[in-house]
Amino acid sequence: MAAMLSRSSVRVFASAAKDNKPRASANRVVPKASLNDAPKQYIETGAEAPMPTGSLPSMATTPFDNYQFAPIREATVSRAMTKRYFGDLDNYAESDVVIIGAGSAGLSCAYELSKIAPDVRVAIIEQNVSPGGGAWLGGQLFSAMVVRKPADKLMAELGVEYEDEGDYVVVKHAALMTSTLLSKVLAAPNVKLFNATAAEDLIIREDPNVRGGKYVGGVVTNWTLVTLHHDTQSCMDPNVIEAQVVVSSCGHDGPMGAHSVKRLAKLGMVPDVPGMAALDMNSRLAKLGMVPDVPGMAALDMNSAEDRIVNNTREVVPGMVLCGMELSEVDGSPRMGPTFGAMFVSGQKAAHVALAALRKRQAAAAAKKAATGAAAEAIAA
Repeated sequence: MAAMLSRSSVRVFASAAKDNKPRASANRVVPKASLNDAPKQYIETGAEAPMPTGSLPSMATTPFDNYQFAPIREATVSRAMTKRYFGDLDNYAESDVVIIGAGSAGLSCAYELSKIAPDVRVAIIEQNVSPGGGAWLGGQLFSAMVVRKPADKLMAELGVEYEDEGDYVVVKHAALMTSTLLSKVLAAPNVKLFNATAAEDLIIREDPNVRGGKYVGGVVTNWTLVTLHHDTQSCMDPNVIEAQVVVSSCGHDGPMGAHSVKRLAKLGMVPDVPGMAALDMNSRLAKLGMVPDVPGMAALDMNSAEDRIVNNTREVVPGMVLCGMELSEVDGSPRMGPTFGAMFVSGQKAAHVALAALRKRQAAAAAKKAATGAAAEAIAA
């Protein structure tokens, strides 16, 4: 491209062109791009080269000059979006696994499920417009992400570069890891992300064949902007997604955290947690007391927190798997602070736990169907 000229340079060049006398500029550094265009005497003396009379600097031709898009009707754009979105709502109205929360744990769970069970239909519910949770930055809004070994295996698998510091690795920007993981999840054919969508409640069903007589059978959803205005508007009923297994990875207690634990506590499927903020969802069922009382999330202790989060990742009630920091509200484990290894590995483990629960439920359903069919045949005979 031709040498770029500042406005001050243009004024100097124009003035020099009028009296045909080059002006000396002892401190001027000639850009490399302009050396071939300037006469030899101006390069040697450092003087400003005169601009040719009657001409202005021109931009070089680029592949994007005279650019023109293919024609399209506005209604075509609307149909292209709506038919796919509502098609997805229809396809995922009955999902195998629903993941609540697309933070570091939820995304790693979805990624692992897409690898080990590509036949499993996975829906992710994320209330924010941008998925990723708190994994776009490190601690205190810093950019670097610290991951303790051996969780670095996931970084290597994804091809994310990092600095190896011995017992831990550092990704130069947390967004690099999160965006890479997110891209893998979004590209998976069996995973659908519904962002800007809130999980307002859980589907709870009665079943005398499961522990406690109740199990989680799906999620109640709404667009987040609607959820945020339930206190100002009325008659804004939700939607539902049925699921064989729900994985909750909503993070520790906060304005938008520990959503599923709060709901289970309100329903009595897990106890009220003293360390948890006031429950923010309407109660309609009596408490069932299915698990013993727990103290809530403890103070920060990195060394014990991460091990406990991963090792305690499990199905806490039938149909509900907890992973990530939301577990700390049920188990009373310490918070871990700005390290992310346990979040990723807990999500990966949750994928395996959820798959085992799913296969067990599918096998039970198949056995029940076979038994019903056999009974019907016997009656017919």
